[in-house]
Amino acid sequence: MKDRKLIVLVSTLGLLFAVSSASAERLVLGWDTLAPPQAVIEDPFAKLTRDQLDALRQILRFESSKNSPTPSMTSKNASELRDRLLGEGLDVDWLFEQRERIIEKRRAQSTAVNPEIIGAEVRMPGYVLPLEFDGLKVTEFLLVPYAGACIHTPPPPANQMVHVTYEKGIEVSGLFAPVWIEGEMNAAYSVQDVGFSDGASRVEVGYGMSAETVELY
Repeated sequence: MKDRKLIVLVSTLGLLFAVSSASAERLVLGWDTLAPPQAVIEDPFAKLTRDQLDALRQILRFESSKNSPTPSMTSKNASELRDRLLGEGLDVDWLFEQRERIIEKRRAQSTAVNPEIIGAEVRMPGYVLPLEFDGLKVTEFLLVPYAGACIHTPPPPANQMVHVTYEKGIEVSGLFAPVWIEGEMNAAYSVQDVGFSDGASRVEVGYGMSAETVELY
């Protein structure tokens, strides 16, 4: 009987150790996990013809031009285009209101974070875009999903970038280097100044992490 109790005790302790080890494992994240499920945005512009879209662009340009050399001609052109679209059953002012609504909703979607990963211990790969150095080591950087982000292309959405601080620092070769980072993922909206040889860019970032480990991929 004693032997049986000992076996049960050992088995129980082994199970608890296995559960503890499993809970200590970090959640491996892919970049698609960082963006929460997105609601479909109704887009009235999807039903318009190319000519109608071009006319709207011209109206917007004419009516927002404050330094036109011929303001009366600009106003006339905009008015004619408005009349044409009205004759086709389009309400230009309503469409411009929808444009602002869509812009705002898309911006909100781009900055929204996934609540299910906030506070989680995670491990994820990405590319280093350095922000601060200590000697040759990078101690602060943006983790981005692909090489070249923010340089020759528009920056990724805010919820596709992580602002990482790493006190130990890591040496990387080249402007972008693939790495693994580990630590607690946090929601930390910020605007970061990214400097390049030909100027600087300000980018919005949705996540933040004080990394425990950063290692080359």
